[in-house]
Amino acid sequence: MIDAQTGAIISHAEKKKVLGSFDDLKGELGKQKELRDALFTQEMSSLKDRERLLDEKFREAMKRADVDKDKPFRNPLDMD
Repeated sequence: MIDAQTGAIISHAEKKKVLGSFDDLKGELGKQKELRDALFTQEMSSLKDRERLLDEKFREAMKRADVDKDKPFRNPLDMD
């Protein structure tokens, strides 16, 4: 409590920290580990899929480059 007139602190009560049991903390760490493992697995699978997609796009670009090799290169930034 604080005195309204003087602004002095009259009393102070600290909040009690709720401490969990060791088993609760261990269970929470286990859940966090499972979540990290799931995210890691998901990122690894998306990385493999990303590599495949980039390879396909590269092949398509190479085919287009072979077809358009007679045309002069025009920089898109030079077009007004």
